[in-house]
Amino acid sequence: MRPEPSALASEEQILLAVVAELTNRLPQDWSAEVRYEGTLGRRRADAAIILTTPDGQTATLYVEAKRSLVTKDLSSILDQLGGIIGAAREEQPTDVIAPLVVARYLAAPVQAWLAEREVSYADATGNMRILLRRPAIFLRDVGAQKDPWRGPGRPKGNLTGRSAARVVRALVDFRPPYTVPGLMKLANTPSGNTYRAVDFIEEQGLLTRDDDGKITDVRWRALLERWSKDYSFTKLAGVAAYLAPRGLPDVMKRLADLQEGDPAGRYAVTGSLAALKWEAYAPAKNAMIYADRPDQLAAYADLRRVDAGVNVIIASVVETAAFDRTQRLNGNVIVSPSQAAVDLLTSPGRGPEEGRALLDWMERNESDWRQ
Repeated sequence: MRPEPSALASEEQILLAVVAELTNRLPQDWSAEVRYEGTLGRRRADAAIILTTPDGQTATLYVEAKRSLVTKDLSSILDQLGGIIGAAREEQPTDVIAPLVVARYLAAPVQAWLAEREVSYADATGNMRILLRRPAIFLRDVGAQKDPWRGPGRPKGNLTGRSAARVVRALVDFRPPYTVPGLMKLANTPSGNTYRAVDFIEEQGLLTRDDDGKITDVRWRALLERWSKDYSFTKLAGVAAYLAPRGLPDVMKRLADLQEGDPAGRYAVTGSLAALKWEAYAPAKNAMIYADRPDQLAAYADLRRVDAGVNVIIASVVETAAFDRTQRLNGNVIVSPSQAAVDLLTSPGRGPEEGRALLDWMERNESDWRQ
């Protein structure tokens, strides 16, 4: 029976819970034995798990066990385990030895980071991926999708809200290095919100800071993909659907003639029509537009509010990252490529495919759009 969450207070208890989960999933007649004498020179593993097959083959998993883990911790953990395993292989070159990362709960980004590097992992809820080539074994199972140890009063980490959007956009649009106060100026965001967003993004392994706290590297594509889990154009408050009776070219022509200061207000085209500036994927079937006065903009563009036959969607926004670093295409105001990409990733139909195509273009042409 799986232990109650409150019972897993120590790393030893966590390890024993993981071994129980592992044993339940091993092939028939395989065994798992825990040893705690994993000391080699001045380095120490938390434990070693010896897997033994029915015909006597063995493999040793050197374990690093933690109560909790975030992505930024993983590189140093693997470096530590790598030193232990390297020393063990020098002493026992014929043995099969591999690392195993263990915790009470491993979040999806941590699992993905380890799986990309083919590092075995397991948690006490049943999430695991164990891969060995000799003796050959591959165990993969899914446990809890949310951390059962996260208290109800603890704020959930995410990238929702205006400040988080501006921080993400600035991290993507501007090349490091820069300090967090410097990022605050680039993003035009409050100090507390900026530090919280940076800490969360760093925990996800999506940016790197040096010993002085300066941001030195940003995994901008992965950051946009992570942001798309919390942000969606179509789910913004105040999204309204319209029909452009004369088609999208007429809408774009009217918007191109809109003068600054007009009562119709600000707008910025996103999605497929914006992506045409950088990567034409397919003819656009609808228009996605940010506006701070949607009703006035709709009237100016001769749009009709409808429930069916929609070809224009307007999101009502006043303060938004979508208006940061806008560009022009054939006279129209369009969002930046980073904003267009996330909006496509979260749009229906072929939108996600267009979004990935735009991200591919951004990777190939980073110097053309990243400041």
